[in-house]
Parts: sequence; structure tokens; C-alpha cells
Amino acid sequence: MIGVVSRVVERSRAMNASRAAAIWCALGIATLVVLVASLALGSVALPVSRAIGALFHAHAATPDIADEIVLTLRLPRALAGFASGALLALAGALLQVLLRNPLAEPYVLGVSGGAATFALTAMLVALPWWGVDIAACAGAFASIVIVLGLARRDLWQSGQDASPRLLLTGVVIASGWGALITLMLSIAPENRLRGMIFWLTGDLNGASAPWPALIALAVALVVIVPVAPQLNVLLRGDTAARALGVPVERLRLRVYLVASIAAAAAVTTAGTIGFVGLVVPHLLRLAFGNDQRMLVPAAALAGGLAVMAADLAARTVIAPAQLPVGVVTALIGVPMFLWMLLRRPR
Repeated sequence: MIGVVSRVVERSRAMNASRAAAIWCALGIATLVVLVASLALGSVALPVSRAIGALFHAHAATPDIADEIVLTLRLPRALAGFASGALLALAGALLQVLLRNPLAEPYVLGVSGGAATFALTAMLVALPWWGVDIAACAGAFASIVIVLGLARRDLWQSGQDASPRLLLTGVVIASGWGALITLMLSIAPENRLRGMIFWLTGDLNGASAPWPALIALAVALVVIVPVAPQLNVLLRGDTAARALGVPVERLRLRVYLVASIAAAAAVTTAGTIGFVGLVVPHLLRLAFGNDQRMLVPAAALAGGLAVMAADLAARTVIAPAQLPVGVVTALIGVPMFLWMLLRRPR
């Protein structure tokens, strides 16, 4: 009897692994297709072969206008969109585990509010784009430090559930940042208000340096993927996790820091893009269940694909004008999330 059960378990694991591989391959192929489309499409359409060929002319002595469009505008923007979406979806998946709350998303702990407050302040005083990015990063890390300081006892105390304190602290901090954001928007001059609103709704226009976000994504995956099996155990509760030898307090701190830093890097790169960190992990759970070993890497890939596709739509739907990418993700994310709620069994 034990041998039969063992064979059934092994067969189930093999089926899950093959299914995960198939989904990862499908997401990878879709990502490549959207990347190529992002390079070729826009206010100036290019043949696909010409857009791909521009990638091999990166070091040409005299690049032509098509090379310039692809290499200096479209490729950095597409990579920044992929990195931002991947970071947001990864942060959302991790926070839903840490807080044990299906409505948790990357901005629930006030990271986006701190980044927005500092970034809008930089815009008000007319700092250049790199000054705005530095200010946004500083604001995001300020929120991380504040929340970590206020909830440190719950995070590190053995036998204490950190979820309620973390969630309440994050909501309060986010509300405070929201009040400051409203104040700055109300006193902003007309000539800067449009740029501030675009940043708040998520904007990849002018994203010329995707490498910090890509590096943050790589580091986050390297840090969190090895502990994905422990995340599965943590979902069963702290008591069960400790009984199985999981270092709960250290794992909580790792998950919180990785999720917060991922959200900070995404917000610094692209502003506050909504619904990606909430919807993408839920969609993937329909395919994977709640196995974090499969869900975490897939969330990063699917989140990057979602934002890159949304940015492509934002650039092409009313070209040559552009929409904020956060508007597109919200317009798609709201009905999709409602559909998931309606199909969920009561």
C-alpha cells in the first residue's frame, strides 16, 4: 500500500513539473514575441527584421535612425517595463505569503507612497530625471525603514504573528504619504502637474536605464527562489513551520526585505503601476496552485510580460500620443480580477 501511494505521489510531482515547464516555456515565448513587437511597433513602425537587425548594430560607427529608435528608445523602455512588472508580481506573490492575505499587493506597505512623495517633491523643485529617480528610491527606502522599525518586534519575536502589525502599519504609513501627495498636487504649478500625474499612474516614457531594475530582479530571484519550499510551509502557519524546522523569524525578514526592495526598484523605474502585483499571482495560482517553487519564478516572468504588453498598447493605441502604462494595467486588471472573484467557488 505504501509503495502504491509513493508511486502516485511521484507521478503527481512529475505531472506538476512537466506542467510548470510547459507554462514557463509558453510565458517565455510570449515574452520574446512581445519584446520583438515592442521593438518594431510605435509611432514609427519598423519591419520586424529591421528591428531585430538593429540589435546587432549596437556598436556600429554610424547607426542610422532605425538603429537609434530601437537601441536608445524602444529597447531600454521594453526592458524597463519587463523588469518593473517582474519585480511587482514577485513582490505581490511574496507579500501574499507573508501577510497570508490574498489582497496583499506591492504597495500595501507604503513603499509606493514614500517613493511618490519624494519623487513629486523632486519634480516640484525641478530636479532632472536622475534626481527624481534618486528621490523616489530614497522615499521607498524611507518607507521600508519606517515600517520595519515599527513592526520589528512582531517580525523577529518568536511565536508572534507579524501579519496584522505589518499590514496595519503599512496602511497607516501609506495614508500619511497619500495626504502629502494630495497636498503637493494641489500646490503644483500647471506646467509640472501633467508630468506628476503621469508618474503617479505609472509611466515608462523616458525610461533609459533599465539595468538597476534588472539587477534588482536578478538579486531578488537569487535570494528568494532557494527558500521557496520553506514558503510553502510558512503558508500553513508559524507553528507548523517551526515544527518542521523552518527559521520563521529569519524567513519573515528575508521575504519582507526582498518584497519591499523589489517594489522600491519597480516604483523608482516606472512609477506606481497598479494591479500587476495583485492580479498576476492570482492568475498563476489557477495554473500552479499555491506551490511557491513554481509560482515565484513564473510570477516574475508573467509580470514582466504583462507590463511590457501593457506598455506596447499604451504606445500604439492612440499613437503618436501615449497613455500612462498604469492606466492600461488598471483597465485590464480590474475586470480580470472581478472575473477571478466570480469564478471562485464560494
